[in-house]
Amino acid sequence: MAQWTSTVGAAQLARQLQAQQARPQAPGTRKPPAYRALADGVRLLVLEGRVPVAARLPAERELALALSLSRTTVAAAYEALRTEGFLESRRGAGSWTAVPAGSTLPARGLAPLPPESLGSLIDLGCASLTAPEPWLTRAVQGALEELPPYAHTHGDYPAGLPALRQMIADRYTGCGIPTMPEQIMVTTGAMGAIDAICHLFAGRGERIAVESPSYANILQLMREAGARLVPVAMEEGLGGWDMNRWRQVLRDAAPRLAYVVADFHNPTGALAGEQQRRELVEAARSAGTVLLVDETMSELYLDADVEMPRKVCAFDPAGSTVLTVGSASKAFWAGMRIGWVRAAPDVIRSLVSARAYADMGTPVLEQLAINWLMRTGGWEQAVDFRREQARQNRDDLVRAVRRELPEWEFEVPSGGLTLWVRTGGLSGSRLAVAGERVGVRVPSGPRFGVDGAFEGYVRLPFTVGGPVADEAAVRLAAAAELVGSGASSSAEAPRTFVA
Repeated sequence: MAQWTSTVGAAQLARQLQAQQARPQAPGTRKPPAYRALADGVRLLVLEGRVPVAARLPAERELALALSLSRTTVAAAYEALRTEGFLESRRGAGSWTAVPAGSTLPARGLAPLPPESLGSLIDLGCASLTAPEPWLTRAVQGALEELPPYAHTHGDYPAGLPALRQMIADRYTGCGIPTMPEQIMVTTGAMGAIDAICHLFAGRGERIAVESPSYANILQLMREAGARLVPVAMEEGLGGWDMNRWRQVLRDAAPRLAYVVADFHNPTGALAGEQQRRELVEAARSAGTVLLVDETMSELYLDADVEMPRKVCAFDPAGSTVLTVGSASKAFWAGMRIGWVRAAPDVIRSLVSARAYADMGTPVLEQLAINWLMRTGGWEQAVDFRREQARQNRDDLVRAVRRELPEWEFEVPSGGLTLWVRTGGLSGSRLAVAGERVGVRVPSGPRFGVDGAFEGYVRLPFTVGGPVADEAAVRLAAAAELVGSGASSSAEAPRTFVA
């Protein structure tokens, strides 16, 4: 059985290597031998997630033709990659990318630390803001007033309160996507929704295609469910999905499920365009893949000139191919653990039936609070407040990082809660360790990749602003100085956590 899960063609790899060579080189850098340059180029593409781990590489002869190199040069580069642990080969199966044994981060819980334990530590681990007031208090008070009739029932609503299911369905209908309450299930946060979908559609050993990078907690959830993750590299910058790669992975790997974040992707902040959405739905439908769309960030557009594309489910309104997950946790408050699934009625019935063996249902009081917010207009007011808060934090953090760490590279997203930062060649894992030593907590890039990719990145959330953002950047610069000087021990395991 082959060990690879996707394929990189010779022409595709040649284009990526040529684009990489176009990057400016440091003054005085000596040109390495051709085989070494090729090996280093492939290694960097793997570490940056541009070429997935476990991707089958072209045969030596094919790549030599595409790069106008001798086959001997390519063979020497492949041998160097094998020696360094970035390539594995087997006669008859070809060669596929890998990462050296022991270089991947250990699996661990990704829960945030209790706030009382942080002390003077600046926490950039969690992409969650404080509760929007007075809307949280008003919503809870409104829910308490509406609670008495429900208190005279058993309190178990596996599909969710009928009133909230209708409210969420009406919101989709208002977006031009006709939706019945029978197409909605209320869950305990988006994580509860995604966990239920993964168990229903992708049993242990099934392949799930995921964006690369992707949301760390979801990757961990899928790993623990026994899924085989197939990474699909994003376009450079904020370009969204690389549709050629998606079509190839859906065709070659035939994943049962594909997980994507179309709106202000976590961690990159990318916004997938409408044509990309249409094409991905069509490709998934053709491949028989269920498309799981996480739209928890969809309401967090931060710039006035953002034109939001239609929702992905607009291209599959029946919900047979596209399962949509939403949540109150990012747009409103992480402490309000209310999520939902929009899908075909038969899918909802299957999810509800399976729920009897999981969490039974979602807390009634919290459902009433979200329903109250949506019914009274408080939701829109609170989300407007949240956007302004995130926008100011984003602008403050961008200014501070550019001032203190001008060599770090990133593009400023027009929405969401996160900045995806290339760290000027420094190890993200070592930065995470050094950061805690100097008082700033930051998640390293490999948390968001599959099998050790994105070592040269960190994620910075828009959770601090003003003087705190300035101080966070100063501490990050101090951490970068420690790593650059070799004072940060690579043997220490980073203790970063994300949300």
